[in-house]
Amino acid sequence: MDVTLLPDMPAWQRLGGAHTAEEIAQQPALWSALADVLDVARERIDAFLGDALRHPGQRVIFTGAGSSGFIAEMVADQINAQWAAEVRAIHTTTLLTHPALYLRRDRPTLLVSFGRSGSSPESVAAVDLVRAQVDDARFLDITCNADGALAQRGQGRSDTLSLLMPPASCDRAFAMTSSLSCMLLAALSVFDSTPWTERIARLRSLAERATEAVSRWDAPVAALARTDISRVIYLGSGPLEATAREAALKVLELTAGRVLALANTPLGFRHGPKSTLNDTTLVVVLRSAQPLARRYEQDLLEELRRDGVAARVVSVGPAGSDCADGDFLLDVPALPDPWLAPLWLVVAQCFALHRSAALGLTPDNPFPDGTVNRVVQGVTIHAHG
Repeated sequence: MDVTLLPDMPAWQRLGGAHTAEEIAQQPALWSALADVLDVARERIDAFLGDALRHPGQRVIFTGAGSSGFIAEMVADQINAQWAAEVRAIHTTTLLTHPALYLRRDRPTLLVSFGRSGSSPESVAAVDLVRAQVDDARFLDITCNADGALAQRGQGRSDTLSLLMPPASCDRAFAMTSSLSCMLLAALSVFDSTPWTERIARLRSLAERATEAVSRWDAPVAALARTDISRVIYLGSGPLEATAREAALKVLELTAGRVLALANTPLGFRHGPKSTLNDTTLVVVLRSAQPLARRYEQDLLEELRRDGVAARVVSVGPAGSDCADGDFLLDVPALPDPWLAPLWLVVAQCFALHRSAALGLTPDNPFPDGTVNRVVQGVTIHAHG
C-alpha cells in the first residue's frame, strides 16, 4: 500500500502506525516550539550552569539508555570541544554496572539525564548513584514528561534543573522520534558557547529545513522500504556514528528484529563488517558537513557502488557535488554535524516506519506480546558496595 505521512493518517490508523507517523511529521513544529521554550528558560539555564563549564576540574556526564544514550553520544564531543570542563557520554546501563570507573567523590560533576518518560529504572537509579557517590553533584534533567520520575523528583531541589520539552514530544508510540530530536537539540542549545540569539535562530532554521525534508523524502523512502531489504547498514563518522547507531536501532525496533540493522563508521566498515553485505542489503552513509570526513565517505561510497554487492547504496546529508542520483540531499546552513543529525534521522525514521508496515507489523507497537516495552521493565537495581 502506498502510504505517506500526514495526508494518509486514516490509513496509518488502520495499519497501527498513526502515532509513529504523526510523531515523525510533527518534528518541525516541535523544534520551533522548543525554540520558544528555550527563549523563555535561558536566564534560568544560565543561572544554573553559572561558570562551571569554564573550569577544567568540572565534569559533565551526559547519560541515558537506548536512544537517550545515543543522544548523549551525539552531543558530548561537540560540547567538550567548546569548554574547559571534561564532557563525556556514559550510558546509564554502563554507569550503573561500573560506577567506580566513572565517578570520583572529590570531582564536581553535573549529570545531564535524557529521558522521554523520565521514569526508566536506570535513569532514576543513575541520579541516586551520582548523588550518593559524588560530594559536589548537580543534575540537569532533559525530559519530555512533566509527570515522570525525573521531573517530579527534581522539583524544589537547588541541585537540580528540570528542562521540559514541548508536551507533544512525549511520543505515544513505541519508538522515540520527536522526543529524541527535541532532547538532542535542547542539549546542543543549552551547552553551546554562542550567544542565545544565535542558538534560537539555529533551531528555527532547522525547523524550516525539516519541513522540507519530510515533504521531499517520505515518498521515495517509502518506495525504498517496500523493496526486498533484509539488512540495513548505517554508517556515520564522528558524532554521526552515534546517529548511525540510533538509525539502526529504529529499524530493529519497528521491524521487531525481522530486518537486521548494523551501524559503523565509513572507515571502520572495511575492518570486517563489510562481510555482511549481500544482495538484500541497503547501505546508508550519513554524510558529514566536514570536508575531510566527506572525502573518506566518498571513497567508500564509490567502492561499494563499484563492487555491486549491496542491493542499494545511498547517502543522506548536505547537498554537494560529490553526491549521486538517488541520494537524499538537503541544502542546510553551515552547522556542526550534531546540529544537522536530526535532519538525517528523518530518513531513518521514515524507512523504519514504512518497512514495519510493509512487513505487516503495527509500527506503534511492534511487540504486542510485551517482550520489549516502551518504558523498559524487568530491571532490578542492585546496591553498590
